[in-house]
Amino acid sequence: MAASEETSALFPIFILTIMAIPIIPYTITKLCRFASKKSKSIHCQCSDCSKSGKYRKSIFKRISSVSTYSNLTLLLLWVAMIILVYYIKNRNTEVEVFDPFSILGLEPGAAESAIKKKYRRLSVQYHPDKNPDPEAHKYFVEHIAKAYQALTDPVARENYEKYGHPDGRQGFQMGIALPQFLLNIDGASGGILLLWIVGVCILLPLVVAVVYLSRSSKYTGNYVMHQTLSTYYYFMKPSLAPNKVMDVFTKAAEYMEIPVRRTDDEPLQKLFMLVRSELNLDLKNIKQEQAKFWKQHPALVKTELLVQAQLTREFATLSPSLASDFRRILETAPRLLEELMKMAVIPRNAQGQGWLRPAIGVVELSQCIIQAVPLSARKTTGGSPEGIAPFLQLPHINETVVKKVARKKVRTFQELYDMDSQERAELLTQTAGLSSDEVQDVEIVLDMMPSLTLDITCETEGEEGIQEGDIVTIHAWINIKRGNGLVPALPHAPYYPFHKEENFWFLLADSVSNNVWFFQKVSFMDEGAAVTAASKTIAESKEGSGATPKETSRAVAEAVEKVKGGSRLVMGKFQAPSEGNYNLTCYCLCDSWLGCDRKTNLKFKVLKRTRAGTRGAVLDEGPIMEDGIEEEEDNEDEEYDDDYESEYSEDEEDDQNSKNKQQAANGTGNKKGKAAAESSSSDEE
Repeated sequence: MAASEETSALFPIFILTIMAIPIIPYTITKLCRFASKKSKSIHCQCSDCSKSGKYRKSIFKRISSVSTYSNLTLLLLWVAMIILVYYIKNRNTEVEVFDPFSILGLEPGAAESAIKKKYRRLSVQYHPDKNPDPEAHKYFVEHIAKAYQALTDPVARENYEKYGHPDGRQGFQMGIALPQFLLNIDGASGGILLLWIVGVCILLPLVVAVVYLSRSSKYTGNYVMHQTLSTYYYFMKPSLAPNKVMDVFTKAAEYMEIPVRRTDDEPLQKLFMLVRSELNLDLKNIKQEQAKFWKQHPALVKTELLVQAQLTREFATLSPSLASDFRRILETAPRLLEELMKMAVIPRNAQGQGWLRPAIGVVELSQCIIQAVPLSARKTTGGSPEGIAPFLQLPHINETVVKKVARKKVRTFQELYDMDSQERAELLTQTAGLSSDEVQDVEIVLDMMPSLTLDITCETEGEEGIQEGDIVTIHAWINIKRGNGLVPALPHAPYYPFHKEENFWFLLADSVSNNVWFFQKVSFMDEGAAVTAASKTIAESKEGSGATPKETSRAVAEAVEKVKGGSRLVMGKFQAPSEGNYNLTCYCLCDSWLGCDRKTNLKFKVLKRTRAGTRGAVLDEGPIMEDGIEEEEDNEDEEYDDDYESEYSEDEEDDQNSKNKQQAANGTGNKKGKAAAESSSSDEE
C-alpha cells in the first residue's frame, strides 16, 4: 500500500506538467505582445469618437478589455497550477536518504557505546511498551530500530556501507501518474479505471473532432458560413450598383438566422417610415412597392431595415431587442463584405478576370456602413462626382453646412481637404457657423484621413516588351501619408460600435470591359508582417531573375526601409491577353473612409507573339463573357470613366453616355512604366 501511495503522488505532478506545457509559452507570447504594443494612440481623438465610448480609457473599460474570456481562463489555469505546486510542495512524497546517525541524533563515526546509550534513551521515549501512541510505535520500528541495527549488526552495517541501506540493495520502483482510487483495481475500481481510459483516450478526442468537423463544415476560415459564399456567388452579377449590392449583401445565411419576433413588427413599421426614402421604391406605385417589400422573407426585411438604420443614423429609436439584432448585423458586416468583395473579383472568364463594377459597389457600401452615410448621399450633385457623402463623415457637418460651404465655391470634398487649415477654419466658422471646438474636431479627422500615392510597373521577367500569352509581373508600391504622421490608424467611425481596422483593395482593371485583371487586399496595421512579406517577395523575385546575393540584399534593405516609411508592396502575376492597346486603371479603394480612394491610369501594350516557346492562352476576339450572361449586359452599367461616379440608382439609359465619356477619356495618359510600358500615373480621386 505504501508503494501505491507513493506512485499515486505522481498524479498531481503529471497534471501540473500537462498544464504547464501549453500555458507557459502562451503566457509569454501574450506578455510579449502586450509589451510590444505602441503607447501612441492610433484612434481618432475628436469629441464624437470620445462620446461613442469605443476608445474611452475608464477603469471599467480597461477592466473589460483585460477581462476577456481567454484572459480569465488563463488566470484560472494559473491559479490551479499554483495550488498544485503548493499541494506537491507540502505533501511529503519525497524519498528520504537513510542516515542512521542523523536518525539517532549522533555525529558520524560515533563510538558503539554512544550508539547504545542513545538507542536506550530513544527506546524509553518511543518503545511501544513505554509509549502507546501508534505513530511512536511506527517511528520506532521503521527508523530507530533500523538505524541501531545498521550501526551494530555486522551484516546490516556492511549493507549500509555498501548500498546505503541496512536491508541491502533497494529495488527500482516506477510509479504511474493516476490518483489513488484508480490504483486499487479491485471490484468497482477496475470499472472506474476502464471508464477513465475510454473517456480520456477515446471519447474526448472524438468529441473534439466532431465539434471541429461540424464547425469547419459550416464555416470558412474567415468565420463566414459556406452557405453565405454560395449565395453570394450565385447572386453576384457583372453589373451591380451599390443599392443592388445591398440586396445581395443582406441575403447572408448569418442574417437569415436572426430571429424574427412578433414584437418587432410595430418597431420595424416605424423604422420603415423613417428610412423609406432610402429603399429605392417607386414613388408612383408606392402602395404596390411597399406591399412587395413586406412580402419578402421576414429576415431579409428586418436585415435591410436595420442596415438602413445604420446608414441614416436612425438607430437611437430601436427597441432593446432590435438594438441587439442591430449590433449583431453590424459586427458581422465587415467579414461578409470582404467575402462579397472576393465573390466580385473571383475569376469569371477564361483569362481569370473578375468584375470591376460590383467590386466598387461593395467598397462603396462598406464605406457607407462604417461611416453611417446614406447611399443616396453619393449621388452626383453640384459638380461633385461623389456627392455630399464624404462631407457627412466629418463631425458636425450636415447637409445645411455643405450647402453653405458650396456658396463659397467649395463644392467637392477634395477642395475642402486641400485648403490651408487657417483658411478652412475661417470658412467653417464664418460661413458654416461652426464653433472653434467643432472646427478643431474637423481638423483632427482630416489629419487622420489617409492620402495615398501609387507607383506601378508591369514587366515580363527577362524579356523586352510584353507579348500575348506572357506572364506579366505587376509591381506596385502603395504609400500612405496622414496629417498627424501616423501610418497605422483606426478610422474615424463614431457611429460604428465595434473596433474596425482600415483595409485597402488594390485592383488592376479594364473599365471598358468591366474586368479585374489583378486584385490584392492591403493593410497598414501590421508593420512586422508587411516587412516579412516584402522581404520574402523581393528576395524571391531577385533570385529568380539571377541577381547576385549582394544585389538581392540591397533590394531587400530598400524594401524594408520603404515599408517602415509607410509603404506597402503589392506584387503578383497575370497572363497577358491578345495583341492590342489597353487603357487600364489601377484602383486603391479604402473600405472605411469616403473620398480617400485613388486611381492611376496605366497604358498597357501587348505585342503579337514572335518569340519561340509555349504560347499562353490568347484571346482572339476580345473578352470572353461567362456562360449564361446575355449580350445585353455588355451595354448595361459596366463602363467606368477615369473620374468614375457612384453608380447608385443610375438608370440604364445613362450608361451609353458613360461609355462615350470613357472612350473620350481613354485617349489620355501621362506616365511611362517599365518594359510594359507606356503607363500613365496621374493620381486622381
